[in-house]
Amino acid sequence: MARKEEKQKAFIMRQKGMSYSQIKEKLGISKSTLSGWLYNMPLSEERIKELRDFNPIRIEKYRNTMRIKRESKNQIAYDYIAKRIGNISDREFLIAGLFLYWAEGSKTKAFAIGLTNTNPTMLILFIRWLKFFDVPKSKLKVHLHLYSDMNIKKQINFWSKTLDIPVSQFRKPYIKKTTLSSITYTNGFGQGTCSIILENGIVSAKVIMGIKYIQDHLLSA
Repeated sequence: MARKEEKQKAFIMRQKGMSYSQIKEKLGISKSTLSGWLYNMPLSEERIKELRDFNPIRIEKYRNTMRIKRESKNQIAYDYIAKRIGNISDREFLIAGLFLYWAEGSKTKAFAIGLTNTNPTMLILFIRWLKFFDVPKSKLKVHLHLYSDMNIKKQINFWSKTLDIPVSQFRKPYIKKTTLSSITYTNGFGQGTCSIILENGIVSAKVIMGIKYIQDHLLSA
């Protein structure tokens, strides 16, 4: 009786367009048995194509193939740029930092400079760039913008470890009532937003005047 019920279930599944593999996975019946039961119920060519196109293994192979192609393309581009640029001198790093600050840096206070970003690497480079102005890490303040569903202590420790700045130099974080899970585009926001702040009027003036010099020089060229 149980076998008859299994056969009936197999018929129903086949009518829905399921493959032998799918039916076997559901009922635990061998493909040879299913072949005997369902020999007169072939799938249409269209359905066979659908199953083949949406086969998990096939999809994974396709993704791996595309990933390899993408990585290969990126490596070619990286090698090209690396060859064109070569080594980066201190002068070039200084100029690059001025351009970065011109585009992304805070310019609202005359006595302070700061950079806000979600990318830890950019902030690490900004901290290194500040050495051109003899700024020790001990003079920096960190302000985090986090989401209400985050583990606040965990995020503070993440940024402290990543930036190599003690928690004692962190200001009280701003917690957004919006939850991270409610944001549809979360790339880059997984650790919140971090601001590196330096309150130093002399350094601020050097940075702003450095940007002005680049602007004047390029416009007069």
